[in-house]
Amino acid sequence: MLNKVFFLYFASVIVLTSSLAITRRNAMHGVLYMLLMFFHLAGLYLFLNAEFLAAVQIIIYAGAIMVLFLFVVMLLNLREDVQKSRFIRPWIIGFIISSGVMVIAIKAARSVEVGRTGRWTIMEIQSATHIGAIGQELYTHYLYPFELASLVLLVAIVGAIVLAKKRLK
Repeated sequence: MLNKVFFLYFASVIVLTSSLAITRRNAMHGVLYMLLMFFHLAGLYLFLNAEFLAAVQIIIYAGAIMVLFLFVVMLLNLREDVQKSRFIRPWIIGFIISSGVMVIAIKAARSVEVGRTGRWTIMEIQSATHIGAIGQELYTHYLYPFELASLVLLVAIVGAIVLAKKRLK
């Protein structure tokens, strides 16, 4: 019973803060609601025994990404003087698009096969830690995509350094 209460708390706060983040007229308030949502999402990950995902959520998203968002909001100096649109057409288009996405999501949910087995058995999952299982999969079955992603990140870092470096004359 207590598990359901905690899950419902985290899920409802995540949904509430997510909707508040995208509906606030002040961009700074939206960013702060998103930060609150990231922390509750990390709490939900901890509740589901995914400690690695919770740590990544806090370090990467609540730390680095939110600092980037705050810098962008502060540098752009966004104001609340955006005029309200009185037109009905954007709502109709949004309703049509969201209805289409909902139909696709329902069809995808109905096509899921329950009970399929993967590479890992229940005993192996229970004996391995989450981080150990992630590392095992990452460095055995997904080694080449991992190496490709690391090369893309390396090229991006070198490109950023080259572009940011002032030319010496």
